[in-house]
Amino acid sequence: MPGQYACSRERGEPAASSPAKYVLRTTVTSPYGRKVRMAAHILGLNDRIAIVPADTLNERDTLRQQNPLGKMPCLLLPDGTAIYDSPIILEFLQDLAGSAKLLPWQGLSRFPRLTEARLADGITDAALLMVYERRFRPEEDVSQRWLAHQQGKIERALAFFEQAPPEGTTIIALSLACALGYLDWRKPYDWRPNFPGLVGWLDDFASTEPAFHKTGPQTIAEEVPHVPPS
Repeated sequence: MPGQYACSRERGEPAASSPAKYVLRTTVTSPYGRKVRMAAHILGLNDRIAIVPADTLNERDTLRQQNPLGKMPCLLLPDGTAIYDSPIILEFLQDLAGSAKLLPWQGLSRFPRLTEARLADGITDAALLMVYERRFRPEEDVSQRWLAHQQGKIERALAFFEQAPPEGTTIIALSLACALGYLDWRKPYDWRPNFPGLVGWLDDFASTEPAFHKTGPQTIAEEVPHVPPS
């Protein structure tokens, strides 16, 4: 369904010389949006993507028409077609760039690696549920059992990656880096004392991949102008 934020190319004007532009609906602190932004930097597509802030709680935000689930990130193509969620957007961006850097695997070996990427995203999923539990409930109604349930997921997934951290700049590494970055940012669980191997892994990843710092919640707010949704 075409979104409100279509540029002139998105309204059907011919593509003469300039490459197509895309619109990314996200927020400045979304870990999944950060993953897409990191991918865009790594693939050399960052200047072709305009960020339009989204508000998932605003019933008037057109995000709910672009993605019926009202979730972000959501990428709008030149014809207004919406692509979501982040793993699908990453595959799209890789095809757009003509690259195999983020998903280099072929054949049956592809599926265990994609499973690991989903495991890394599951850390973020659980962390978000912990944050939302405290954000949307009065303190006296917060379920400690629910928080412990989500923390257990995080700890088991981190233990897996502690033993087998991802190599290179793949979708697994991006997903894990964004998950750890979100844990550091919102602090639903203090992971660092228990997983020193991942502390070292994240330090190494951040020092070798500039996109990690370029898309951090502290810096992205300076890059993205506020365009209120309507």
